Amino acid sequence: MASAVERIRERGERARAKEIVEVLVDAFDELMRADPVAFRRKFRKMAAAPFAFYRGTACLFYADMVHDDDPWADERTSRVWIQGDLHAENFGTYMDSSGTLVFDVNDFDEAYLGSFTWDLKRLAASVALMAWSKAISDRDIAALIGTFLRTYVSQVRAFAENPGDEKVRLHLGSTDGIVHDVLLRARLRNRIELLDTMTTVLDYERRFTRGVGVRELDEAERAAAQAAFESYLDTIPQAKRFGASTYYVKDIVGRSGFGIGSAGLPAYSVLVEGRTQALENDVLLSMKQGNVAAPSRIVDEARIREYFAHEGHRTAVSQRALQAHADPWLGHTELGGVGFVVSELSPYTADLDWSELTEPAEMAPVLSYLGRATAKMHCVSDSDSEQSLVDFQVEEAIAAVIDDEDAFVGAVTEFGMAYAEQTRHDHRLFVDTFRGGGIPGISSADPA
Repeated sequence: MASAVERIRERGERARAKEIVEVLVDAFDELMRADPVAFRRKFRKMAAAPFAFYRGTACLFYADMVHDDDPWADERTSRVWIQGDLHAENFGTYMDSSGTLVFDVNDFDEAYLGSFTWDLKRLAASVALMAWSKAISDRDIAALIGTFLRTYVSQVRAFAENPGDEKVRLHLGSTDGIVHDVLLRARLRNRIELLDTMTTVLDYERRFTRGVGVRELDEAERAAAQAAFESYLDTIPQAKRFGASTYYVKDIVGRSGFGIGSAGLPAYSVLVEGRTQALENDVLLSMKQGNVAAPSRIVDEARIREYFAHEGHRTAVSQRALQAHADPWLGHTELGGVGFVVSELSPYTADLDWSELTEPAEMAPVLSYLGRATAKMHCVSDSDSEQSLVDFQVEEAIAAVIDDEDAFVGAVTEFGMAYAEQTRHDHRLFVDTFRGGGIPGISSADPA
């Protein structure tokens, strides 16, 4: 069976350019029609570099995965919880529900059920893209991907041999080097600093600062948003609820979606009381419309699709499955018949910054931690978690299909490097098509 990359190359550049446009339109047509300016900005950002293009085209990756050979996907390993858009920049810190600062995967907008190899292949290609941009040799790129994959396999096997260990976290006491430094920097942050960037205190009460990116709500929309927030409270697990006064709403404003992947998605920021009436304890929440998960476009199974009430519900359930101690504010709601996911805008989130990592020797230890974090994420999301879609021990299933580690590492590494090369070609095709007005409804010209 031909690999995904071989199939792409056989079809030629003109057919590939057409396919890129078709996949983007299929994935985002409704959102593009609703907010073409937001998508023009998104596509500008994607045009900046191959890695930015890769980050914004998870939908294209999965369209290609339909045609990719996957000998490690059996009845079980083809349907485990996956992050769905695993790339090198989707790792960082957060404060978990037990109050521990952890380093882990930190974005679950695309999370769904699928083959565990999809996460690994997407991460491998992202490493190859990033390392190529740093002028690192192919030999060293292969070694870096191998470090990630071998650590992943070793950690999965360790979990299979020691049930319960999959809930062990990467924290200040179990990390060193750059990852430890990221956690230390996150520890220095505080809630007041974050509040000061988005709010102001007037007449002894805190409110959102009105400015760029903030949309004032009229009376009807505010009432609808308030009702949606109140419905969200019912979706917080009982064990993670605070006292009733904690959820008192002080202010709500509208915002546009956050980041490349959230372009055009309606969102609200909600300011609530916090655990005490002290203004320093106020909490900022994001209430963002859920989007269709990219893997769900090729995993068309009723038992999975019907498990979720809407995309907001899917996002919240997925995150709780993939994180052993998820955000206690995490939940979901509906607004205007559309699903929204609710989560805290935490001061303790810090993304892993790759810009200063320029040598393979600096990158390798970090990729080892990424391998451990990915293994933990996959293995915690099984019969021991709250969901019921995966009712077997993931670590046992994955360990069973990787009988030849060298062959597995070699195949995924080869895919990652080949797909990264294809992505560089795709990026050029995308830029040329976008500049030439080839994306329906989205012009590259500045709207007068």
